[in-house]
Amino acid sequence: MSVINFLKKIRNEFLRKIVYRKYKIGPGFYSGTRVRIWGKKTITIGKNFYIGRDSFIESDVIIGDNVIWGNRVALVGRYDHHYQQPGVPIRLASQIRDKDYDWLGLTSLTTIEDDVWVSYGCTILSGVTIHTGSIIAAGSVVTKDVEPYAIYGGVPAKKIKDRFNSKQELEQHLMILNQ
Repeated sequence: MSVINFLKKIRNEFLRKIVYRKYKIGPGFYSGTRVRIWGKKTITIGKNFYIGRDSFIESDVIIGDNVIWGNRVALVGRYDHHYQQPGVPIRLASQIRDKDYDWLGLTSLTTIEDDVWVSYGCTILSGVTIHTGSIIAAGSVVTKDVEPYAIYGGVPAKKIKDRFNSKQELEQHLMILNQ
């Protein structure tokens, strides 16, 4: 192992076990530079998670195993600010990070299952489920649940096609994974 790879491994373990210790993050965690992770109640990340530089998690989330996020991916809350607070400008309204926040979004949990690839520059709104084996195309905004083993893209993200060309290819993939 090269010195650079060793130092990267030490940095990622420091992030996992010290900086983000209040969250549950599995082994094999890799974080690019300038990444921020915050959740009000729950952040659980499985093994072998890669989060690219300048990416953000700013909502409660459960992330499975072997998930990759490109650079500049953001998971954001739908209701981070109480924009219907009477007589208060949005900038000054209560926000989800406040201890006494009691508006929408408090129970919003995002789920990203195993073997998911979220490409460069995507935004994921809280409360969605991105099912196993799916791919989110670069620059997409995910506002609704994503089917398993499908490719989604666009604003808002819509299904483009299945990840595998045939049911047989998907079955072969699953058989190999489960050996």
